[in-house]
Amino acid sequence: MMLRTGMLVAALGLSGALLVGCGDDSDDQAKSETQEPSSSQQESQSSGSGSDTQEMAASDASGSGSSEGSGGGEPVNLIFGTGGTGGSYYPIGGALKGVFEKSDLVDGVQVVSTGASVQNINNINDGLNQVAIVMSDVAYDAVKGQNQFDGQPADIETIAGMYPNVVQIVATADSDIHSVADLKGKRVGVGKVGSGVEQSAAKVLESAGLSYDDLAQVSHTGYADSVTEMSNGNLDAAFFTSGVPNSSITGLMQSTDITFVPVSGDVASTLLEKYPYYENYEIPAGAPERYNLGDAVDTVAIRNIMIVPSSMRDDVAEDLAKRFHDYLESGSVSVGALKQFDPATMDQNLVVPLHPGAKAYYETLASSAEATSGDDATTAGDNSDLSEETASMSANEQAATTEADGTEAEPAKQTSAETPEDNIEPTEGSDTNGNENAQDKEPQS
Repeated sequence: MMLRTGMLVAALGLSGALLVGCGDDSDDQAKSETQEPSSSQQESQSSGSGSDTQEMAASDASGSGSSEGSGGGEPVNLIFGTGGTGGSYYPIGGALKGVFEKSDLVDGVQVVSTGASVQNINNINDGLNQVAIVMSDVAYDAVKGQNQFDGQPADIETIAGMYPNVVQIVATADSDIHSVADLKGKRVGVGKVGSGVEQSAAKVLESAGLSYDDLAQVSHTGYADSVTEMSNGNLDAAFFTSGVPNSSITGLMQSTDITFVPVSGDVASTLLEKYPYYENYEIPAGAPERYNLGDAVDTVAIRNIMIVPSSMRDDVAEDLAKRFHDYLESGSVSVGALKQFDPATMDQNLVVPLHPGAKAYYETLASSAEATSGDDATTAGDNSDLSEETASMSANEQAATTEADGTEAEPAKQTSAETPEDNIEPTEGSDTNGNENAQDKEPQS
């Protein structure tokens, strides 16, 4: 009897153990399902840290577990929203991945391909991205809660201003188009429906008092098709909104004589007044890397910006701004678009407010520059005093050499080791005439 009771107890114990084990497996599976990232909209970069989930990154970057905006939190994981793999945003994200991951405040960065500006802002609002690149016009609408963001303003802030997307209007040389007003009655490619190119085209035409109705033909063609149609004589002009140079325009120049149409004067003034995210831009003359134009072309541009959620910790935002700036100044920038703007302008002319952390970095940078400038001015002042003292000494020495009859003795040539080159006479064929290496200096553009 006791044996049977013991066996029954053992059997019940084993059954309980099995039930507990099944319960653990079920809970783990449930936890795994709830932690699975919602990434159907995004394509991870092959080198990105795929193990970082959107939920973890959102919680980390917003400073979960610490007071909002304060520093001193744990290292964060960031998901970086870019654009299509064929555009500029995606390779920029790839280049900055390694830059940001060197920070002690960043555990990892996952770069994802997205539908660019609109989706990037929506993803930040939804906590799916913590860093993104967007165009200023889309970001402007987002913070204002208008157009495609009607009634749903985005809670985003800027880390840095970046390179401009330049409005470039090109026309065939025989079309007699020299201004935006000359587009009236012409066949014009305005970009694909709903694209940033088309939005710019419509606004530029509007600022010149024109609409699509004033054109002989409106062609909703992308870059490649616009180039083909212009080459075939089926279009007189086309809009391109991109970095400079645009490879499609460069290709067109190989086969077709074209002219660049300026966006300037009253047209530009009207555009900038109504749409503050535009800025003036000059395509320089004589710059081989920028079409090598005979004359400069005045036009307008829309700046790209790097944004983050307003909830990002100040210390993280400050370090991202610093590392991005230092990378741009390092001389090792690998993406051409990032070479098309001055790092000193990263905090200027922004339509989306700077994140407080980024703002703190730029203020520190400005203070450092002012201090350096002050030191240079002090040094210059000291050297000026020294020069005056030296001049006074030279005058006394000169007076001492005056002969009793009032004539001056010929001063000896200065040959001190302090300025050994000052009195060397240039010989024929020498390079000591002050113009050496002038031909090696890069032209200013």
